[in-house]
Amino acid sequence: MADDDVPRMLDGVKVLDFTQYLAGPTVTRLMAELGADIVKVEQAPGGDPSRMLPFLRDGRSGYYVQQNRGKRSVCLDFSRPESLDVIRDLARGADVVVENYGPGVLEKRGLDYESLRQDNPRLVMASISAFGRKNSPYAHKVGFDTIAQAFSGFMHMTGERDGPPQMVGVGFADVSAGVHALTGLALALFHRERTGRGQWVDISMVDCLFHAHELAVQLPAMTGGRVVPKRTGHHSGIGFPMGSFRGPQGWIVILCLERQWPAFCKAIDRLDLLEDPRYAAPRERARNRHELIELTEAWMATFESDDAVLAVLEAHRVPAAPVLSPTDALEHPYYQQREMVRTVPDPLLGEVTIPGFPFKFSDWEDLPDLVAPRLGEHNAEALGAWAGYDGARVAEMVASGVLVAGET
Repeated sequence: MADDDVPRMLDGVKVLDFTQYLAGPTVTRLMAELGADIVKVEQAPGGDPSRMLPFLRDGRSGYYVQQNRGKRSVCLDFSRPESLDVIRDLARGADVVVENYGPGVLEKRGLDYESLRQDNPRLVMASISAFGRKNSPYAHKVGFDTIAQAFSGFMHMTGERDGPPQMVGVGFADVSAGVHALTGLALALFHRERTGRGQWVDISMVDCLFHAHELAVQLPAMTGGRVVPKRTGHHSGIGFPMGSFRGPQGWIVILCLERQWPAFCKAIDRLDLLEDPRYAAPRERARNRHELIELTEAWMATFESDDAVLAVLEAHRVPAAPVLSPTDALEHPYYQQREMVRTVPDPLLGEVTIPGFPFKFSDWEDLPDLVAPRLGEHNAEALGAWAGYDGARVAEMVASGVLVAGET
């Protein structure tokens, strides 16, 4: 267990958070776990729209809680000119600003990077959007996760061969962009330590997904256009076995490299396949995969359980895994021992189950008990600590409606 005196990686780093929904809050929730002081600026009257995402209990959203633990909330009426002065005062003392507002929202209020850096040249700022801001012909377009999945080619590669393009069933573009932004901010902060200069990190959800194509971009170029990337459904078009198979109880995924093909044949007691010219190379096996799928699933059907199938494959060092539902994962020993299922406290909901923290550090293991803020809960506290506002000034802004607070 780590020494209690070991500081967290981002202790002392002050982060001004203009984020909502998922992509931006992903960055700042990870930074909060790492020790950063996060002040989340929310727009009155309702704040981050994710506060109203299902499911609600007593007006509190579990979605919002998961993405915003460890942050302090300041809620301002952006239509009031005084609110912009408050934000600029907060930005002067910030190390980092993170935002994922729509195109032009911050620019027209003079809260973009070029404006804020005039008072804080060491400022590091990350902007997350669907299509990016710099050198982007689509910088003006509004977009969300599924839009990025479509435009990046991800949906084209997802689904059955003869079926429609399908979206991934989680906010993959949002979370991917958030983790990329965290990496960019960490590098920009490291660069600032060396040079004393801040900078702007421009993150596009589309770029993050397009960057993940390990085959579909280079293959057409390498083959002079002969290979056209296509979706192949639940089995790969480049080899076998590479896909999901119906097991005795559920679905089992197998993914063999060429060197593991003999081990697979031995595992299913079909060494004769090694001598069959139809299966001599990965492309031939992929081309004739329907026969191989049928015989593989027939072999699996001779077992009473998926675990029994997996045990045989594992004994032959054939890479395989069950297809787990999120509900299955909650109870699985792997997720329990890796602490990837966490029960966290919440003052309104009691306890909330969320995914665990994905980074495991040898010198720091204990995770803090963080709580998501009520709307405007830290108006006075954050403005006093960051901008030096006294109680009378805060009270005046509350009375005039510049500052707003809510029950949840």
